[in-house]
Amino acid sequence: MSDETTSEPAFEGWGATDPKQWLGNMTLSPFKPKEWDEDDVDVKILYCGICASDTDSLKGAWGPLNSDPSEIVGHEIVGQVTRVGKNPANGLKVGQLVGIGPQSDSCGECQTCKNRKENYCSKPTYNFKNTPFHRGNGAGSMSRGGFAKYWRGPSRFAIPVPSGLDPAGAAPMMCGGITVFSPLEHWGAGTKAKDVGIVGIGGLGHFAVLFAKAMGARVTAISRSESKKEDALKLGASEYVATGDDIKKTAEAHAGTLDLIVCTANPEELPVTEYLPFLRPEGVFAFVGVSPKPIVVPGGPLIVGSLAIAGSNSGPPDGIARMLKFAADHNVKPWIKKWDMNDINGAMLSFNKGDPRYRYVLVNTDNGGEI
Repeated sequence: MSDETTSEPAFEGWGATDPKQWLGNMTLSPFKPKEWDEDDVDVKILYCGICASDTDSLKGAWGPLNSDPSEIVGHEIVGQVTRVGKNPANGLKVGQLVGIGPQSDSCGECQTCKNRKENYCSKPTYNFKNTPFHRGNGAGSMSRGGFAKYWRGPSRFAIPVPSGLDPAGAAPMMCGGITVFSPLEHWGAGTKAKDVGIVGIGGLGHFAVLFAKAMGARVTAISRSESKKEDALKLGASEYVATGDDIKKTAEAHAGTLDLIVCTANPEELPVTEYLPFLRPEGVFAFVGVSPKPIVVPGGPLIVGSLAIAGSNSGPPDGIARMLKFAADHNVKPWIKKWDMNDINGAMLSFNKGDPRYRYVLVNTDNGGEI
């Protein structure tokens, strides 16, 4: 079905024009979607997770908020395709269930795009921040995220959701899931990295425990206090280590027990060096949480242990597709709480208080999403 046979849906979304507005005062407004291109799809949004990148954007952390009509974010989208252009990617058809993550487009011309690693493109278009499209009829149009009724964008970034996966549970995988799946997959959790540590048991950390366990790794959950121990063990961790304030002393007591650490915590200053004793020779410390202050690490421990410190940037469409298939095949089920999208302001207030255990999912009940 092409654009010639499908009427335009009503595009409207929940947004803010002022950083003070996001916390309890977001409003629903109509918006103009990007100009149609023949590789685009329209998606009726059923579910959309809430992620800290969304709230950071609404706070103004990524720059001024859009005022035409408002900053509409949301980048953990699952919905149903309602319109397909003449040149769809992924074999998409009307009625198909798809997921859309942080990225809604890339330039398509650079070497990283040609290598199908679009998450490294230097001209990305995002769903967690209203940013311009750079190509086709839509060049100059602003992106809109998933706190909305409908999403329009290039079909390359709309990933089919496997039939065995709960659609609501798939939503937070589109960012929270792929953020940790990528480094776990890249560094060989369960194969090369038999023993994996997860630092920080929050929204990302809970996904990391679930995926690392499903990959066959022995998982050690690492947190400052004992408060998340019961949850971490239920999620699949074999061991729980509460470091307290003396991380280095705790790490030395567990010296050489881990092949890989995925750090999901994002404190003001990340004390990477204090975690290094956990690692065996040739171990890797990979971080996905962004700490404001620079990371300072002396070269000695890295050289002596042949250790590596790495970051990880979400994942490309192909990586998201692999993650969704893996989650369906291994019955990975995130811990979520659903909120009616019409109560987005209540959800934001609760999110801001740190209530989620461990991901919030907005449900578009008006579109047929199920609470």
